[in-house]
Amino acid sequence: MRRIESPEQLVSLREELQKKRQEQPVTVIVSSGTCGQARGSLGVLDAFRRELDKQGLAGKVALRVTGCHGFCEQEPLAIIEPGNIFYCRLKPDDVPEIVSETLVKGQVLDRLLYTDSVSGEKIVHEADIPFYRAQNRVLLGQNKLVDPCKIEDYIAIGGYAALAKALTSMKPEEVIAEIKASGLRGRGGAGFPTGRKWELCRRASGEDKYVICNADEGDPGAYMNRAVLEGNPHSVLEGIIIGAYAIGAQHGFIYVRAEYPLAVEHTEIAIAQARELGLLGENILGSGFSFDVRVARGAGAFVAGEETALIAALEGEVSEPRPKDVYPVEKGYMDCPTTINNVETWADVQLIINNGSDWFAAMGTERSAGTKIFTLAGKVKNTGLVEVELGTPLRTIIFDIGGGAVDGKEIKAVQVGGPSGGCIPVDLFDLTVDYEALTEAGSMMGSGGMVVMDEDSCMVDMARYFLEFLQDESCGKCVPCRLGIDRMLEIVTDITEGRGTEKQLVLVKELAETVALASLCALGKTAPNPVLTTLRYFRPEYEAHIREQRCPALACRALIHYTIDPEKCTGCMVCLRACPQGAITGEKKEPHVINEELCTKCGICKEECKFDAIIVE
Repeated sequence: MRRIESPEQLVSLREELQKKRQEQPVTVIVSSGTCGQARGSLGVLDAFRRELDKQGLAGKVALRVTGCHGFCEQEPLAIIEPGNIFYCRLKPDDVPEIVSETLVKGQVLDRLLYTDSVSGEKIVHEADIPFYRAQNRVLLGQNKLVDPCKIEDYIAIGGYAALAKALTSMKPEEVIAEIKASGLRGRGGAGFPTGRKWELCRRASGEDKYVICNADEGDPGAYMNRAVLEGNPHSVLEGIIIGAYAIGAQHGFIYVRAEYPLAVEHTEIAIAQARELGLLGENILGSGFSFDVRVARGAGAFVAGEETALIAALEGEVSEPRPKDVYPVEKGYMDCPTTINNVETWADVQLIINNGSDWFAAMGTERSAGTKIFTLAGKVKNTGLVEVELGTPLRTIIFDIGGGAVDGKEIKAVQVGGPSGGCIPVDLFDLTVDYEALTEAGSMMGSGGMVVMDEDSCMVDMARYFLEFLQDESCGKCVPCRLGIDRMLEIVTDITEGRGTEKQLVLVKELAETVALASLCALGKTAPNPVLTTLRYFRPEYEAHIREQRCPALACRALIHYTIDPEKCTGCMVCLRACPQGAITGEKKEPHVINEELCTKCGICKEECKFDAIIVE
């Protein structure tokens, strides 16, 4: 493709690409993000290429390799268009039958269809699957339409039209006004109004200004940013260029975690393609506006996601937060005005410019507009990426989309907002997911991680686990965070191991409040959330650990012990062979015994026993 010199040439190219798409009406769409590749999608893709060539369909059927579609646990998956036929958990051996029966004869293969986790019904069409049906996938829905390594796919679906519109028919102030009117707030956690941030940066004095995309996604179990960058990097890049035009920046960075190699690869390909076509670099679309961006790879520190720590890393310094007596919009990278937004925030920009601020503001709530992508993980049937309008109740996300608990267990709580988010009990699941409601409940939006916990989860132990993570990830620069998290972890560990006292409950609450008030950055300020919310909503569990030396969820190893019921034990020796510590003894067809001195309470014996003979007390 030749360099695009004007918006008219962009329109002409789009029409040409759309015409080519119509020449191949049948398309096989295979999801191949990190989750898909981990489950074998590359083998499925190779099988499709071989089989299409073998059956003479290589020029008649389009094979589109895309990023993640969201339903990660059903990977590898494929969608056949037209028809919206959804096949999941594919293996290379399934491909010849798909080609010969579905593509050639139009027959649907029941064995490859999705089985609804609630009703047990087979579902043919992707659009009818409850996991997808209850969402509003305005951003994630673009993933299946584009190969992330082909800029022509993105242009064909309207890509860079928003950039052309901004550069040719809108002044920078008008772009900012449109973003402000949309109600878009930062999707990285703080929820600061995006348009307001851009406005402050544009007004700041300085010849050089910078824009930064924060893709340093460090929350355990969260991968929204990764999925967007892997699946549709041009949507992020287009938003960054529009933002740079609005604030008057000529330089930018996309700061990506080193643990995201596929996201880095796809982003660098997108940048190179946009630069080659004249959509990035000098005199973009003949507008006179010039801007360029490069990828910077982070070293994996969780705290580097805090914007001042990220800037320090870009400058070659240690990733430590800085006091915000002056904000980055006035004095950021190299002491120049700098705007930092999250991946999802940047990707939303092109949607707003294309569809208008009213369209975006009509979704969500009055104070929390638009949609938000969440990672749904933990003890829930349907795990993956979920995009819903802000203001959607937690119950809808966890039960309607997530399908509820696994193995007939009862759901107890959900932690929203990553490791420093709060744990919300099931009786508050009618709570709407928006910035203010979550904060009032003691949690936060965060970047969008949701970890569902069931009756087997001990909330005291969950608080200990997240404190342990935050202790490891604290940079240690400020005393409240460095010492406060250590001391909170000591106290909660004492409680889980049976050494806790009533006085410690008072002390840990006071300590948590002090850490939240006095810490330098958001890591320290939000680190107490797991402790404060579990104390607030699950205090009886703390009291049971202290007063009764008992863990109600049977999760804290120091407070439980394993025995074998001689009436139920058949002497099958399965548990004996499975025990990694050799703590189980017994003869074949005779009741076995557990040596408590050797038992590490790992639970493997209970998992392996088919006769329910392992007792945990």
